[in-house]
Amino acid sequence: MKLYKLALDAGRTCPNRDGTCGSRGCIFCSGNGSGDFAADQRLGITEQLAMAKKQIQKKLPKESVGYIAYFQAFTNTYGTVEEMEPLFLEAISDPSVKILSIATRPDCLPEDILTMLERLQKRIPVWIELGLQTAKEETAGYIRRGYKNDVYERAVNELKKRHISVITHVILGLPGESMEDMLNTIDYVGHTDTQGIKLQLLHVLKGTDLAAEYKAGAVRTMELSEYINVLELCIRHLPRSMVIHRLTGDGPKRLLIAPEWSGNKRMVMNTIIREFYQRNVEQGSLYMQ
Repeated sequence: MKLYKLALDAGRTCPNRDGTCGSRGCIFCSGNGSGDFAADQRLGITEQLAMAKKQIQKKLPKESVGYIAYFQAFTNTYGTVEEMEPLFLEAISDPSVKILSIATRPDCLPEDILTMLERLQKRIPVWIELGLQTAKEETAGYIRRGYKNDVYERAVNELKKRHISVITHVILGLPGESMEDMLNTIDYVGHTDTQGIKLQLLHVLKGTDLAAEYKAGAVRTMELSEYINVLELCIRHLPRSMVIHRLTGDGPKRLLIAPEWSGNKRMVMNTIIREFYQRNVEQGSLYMQ
């Protein structure tokens, strides 16, 4: 059975926006809290699922499919159990939903929320997606991440105790980071033994603080060929047991400032696959065998 991810919006906020640890969010984050492709938060979860299914119907194969209910926008464990659990239960009550995926921050996983996630895990596989972005503390401060690496490590360990899968988000090409810095982040994630990783291209969106720095010439983004080279090196550093959930990322075209090439997702993915296949033939050992 093929699984398709349906992006949902639970109407949450973030401690990096409501004044708890910041008010402007991370410098790259849009006003939708990385949920630019999520369904309309004004709808209930059941209605959001129905709308998301309808939007991808043309892409669906004739054979049986299932769905991953992905709570994407903002921080989806930032709230009380009484607020959050009914939303998650509503999503997994749909028999076509086979996995519950929840995007959140490592500093928003208190004991009662962890206990709730453990309850859900007994009903359906639960994935927790953690936005690490970088292991370099200096960069983490610059992007206003709002927590130290040891907070991420504790979150991963607590989730692993409960047999909940962890997917770590990493941004490649953050301002001031060298290839060595990026590989150090990849090695760091590998050593924490998370089950999956999302490799995200740094892109600049309108309305973000990063956009202002980009327009001032203080920030640059990678060309496609450069990104593919970085991506290959990162993949070669990953443990073979780790699942790669994303190779790049794209912002909505109405908000995208740079790099412009990232807006053509089909071209980008086709180029990556073609390049990786050729390099695998020539060099071997990339994850294309």
